[in-house]
Amino acid sequence: MTANYESALAWLYGTQLFGIKLGLDSMRLLVAALNLPPQRFIHVAGTNGKGSTCAMIASVARAGGVKTGLFTSPHLVSYRERIQINGERISEQAVADGLEKIRGIVEAWDPHPTFFEITTALALDYFAQQGTELIVLETGMGGRLDATNVVTPLVSVITPIALDHQQWLGQTIAEIAGEKAGIIKPGVPVVSARQLPEAEAVLRSRGPVEMVEHPYTSSPLALGGEHQQHNASLALTALRAAGFDFPQEVVRLGLAQTTWPARFQYLRPDFIIDGAHNPAGAEALVTAWKRAFPNQKARLIFGAVAAKDICKVLEQLLPIATSIHCLTLKSPRAMPAAEIAALVQAVDPDFPVQLTGSLKEAMEAASGLTLLTGSLYLCGEALALHQGDTAFEVSAQ
Repeated sequence: MTANYESALAWLYGTQLFGIKLGLDSMRLLVAALNLPPQRFIHVAGTNGKGSTCAMIASVARAGGVKTGLFTSPHLVSYRERIQINGERISEQAVADGLEKIRGIVEAWDPHPTFFEITTALALDYFAQQGTELIVLETGMGGRLDATNVVTPLVSVITPIALDHQQWLGQTIAEIAGEKAGIIKPGVPVVSARQLPEAEAVLRSRGPVEMVEHPYTSSPLALGGEHQQHNASLALTALRAAGFDFPQEVVRLGLAQTTWPARFQYLRPDFIIDGAHNPAGAEALVTAWKRAFPNQKARLIFGAVAAKDICKVLEQLLPIATSIHCLTLKSPRAMPAAEIAALVQAVDPDFPVQLTGSLKEAMEAASGLTLLTGSLYLCGEALALHQGDTAFEVSAQ
């Protein structure tokens, strides 16, 4: 890392002390201060599949010759993963310059903008400077009060809605759907994945919604799992609704070239990582596992953040596992390994559990079919170790 990039990130990471503040006031002030030009967006909210769907939209658009920006979160190894143009990450210098510019604007503000608000502003400013023709924008959390919701997109996209982040978004599917539906805007087309009935009812109450019912099966996908066929269909429907109707050869190329780490990703033929961090994600992972490895069970390596429904995640995962190694993540939000182990015992008192001191030890000791899952943060640490990357940039958001 260059010194100015390192110092800029240190300042940005310090803003995590301000926590998560849902609301649009600071973000609107930031956008006004940056004097951003009009830009074309595809805005994506939902619980599961957001990142994969965004990656597919961006890959197909890029294959079609459109200069495409992609904004996602969280990052896995490097902060720069969050902001990409045509598959290329923002440079360290552009991060440093952009953050210095924003810091000069907001330093005296009260309330001070949050980590995610500043990151969103950095992305929008960078995309404007680089002359992107289309920006694929993933919400951070929720939708209605998410920092990304200051844009008016070409199309609003809703991926499958499930229980997650209940402390911020509500305790029921209907309440969470209401927050996700907050990205819907008058006169803007809405496309949605298949939803639970109570979520679909909320979305339809906001106006016309194109429900995407059928998976994409016309050509191979780079991303594995049947759920990715549904994400691909949603991505293509979103592009068409936004006015991009690419020929099949472009679609085929874009979907075949999509890269999105930690989604049923093979680090080696017998070692898979997947960031399934809520019950619905775990269910999709189990389905993909059974398809890839019928009648075979995995040795689990598992770590999670607190405030997730880890018990229900474990209920999904344990039937495909022979044993579980519990880890404490490198994250301020980590659930201690001992607490995870206690939840495993609550699900199945006889299930073999091991507490491992470090992920490095767990990965080195792994033999036979192994599945590492539970949190994207854990997947990021695993990727950094696998790549020999010492610059693992831990994040709480």
